[in-house]
Amino acid sequence: MRHGRAAAGWNVDPDPPLDEQGRQQALAVAQKLAVLGTRTVVSSPLLRCQQTAFPLAASWGVDVVIEPGVAEIPSPNGFTVESRGEWLREVMSGTWTRAAEMSGEQYVRYRDGVADTLRAVPTDAVVFSHYIAINAAIGVATGDDRVVVAQLDNCSVTVIDVNADGRLEIVEIGGEADTVVR
Repeated sequence: MRHGRAAAGWNVDPDPPLDEQGRQQALAVAQKLAVLGTRTVVSSPLLRCQQTAFPLAASWGVDVVIEPGVAEIPSPNGFTVESRGEWLREVMSGTWTRAAEMSGEQYVRYRDGVADTLRAVPTDAVVFSHYIAINAAIGVATGDDRVVVAQLDNCSVTVIDVNADGRLEIVEIGGEADTVVR
């Protein structure tokens, strides 16, 4: 699932916490998912994902497992916090193939790494991640090379199964909303 609303954009803080609305979103999604029964809770190492995961993990009495493989897309070398927003907007408007041409093969490896990480997490885990990472998984599952396949809202829940042969399969794409890159 995607994290709650962050307190700042990428052009201000590379690892912002949740704002008040984001904290409320995290509590609401924890209540919604608590009925699933205790599961493994996995989070990106970034603060907004950890803060979104915490209420659910606390309700189940489990620790949050930190997994770098579902972290946010990395900035190209030499980019500052201020220049990241412009780069990210350009990347989001294209394909993974184009991102690799612009900024290097590490972006195709990032996309494939997100999928590999999802294949490796425990069955029925709840994974707290980011807009681009979730879109990467959707793209791998559907064979869509676009960086943004779905306009995922904060705290939207996307359900992905991993088949016995390791293929990702979309069960449900989370709720959508306009996402502004700040």
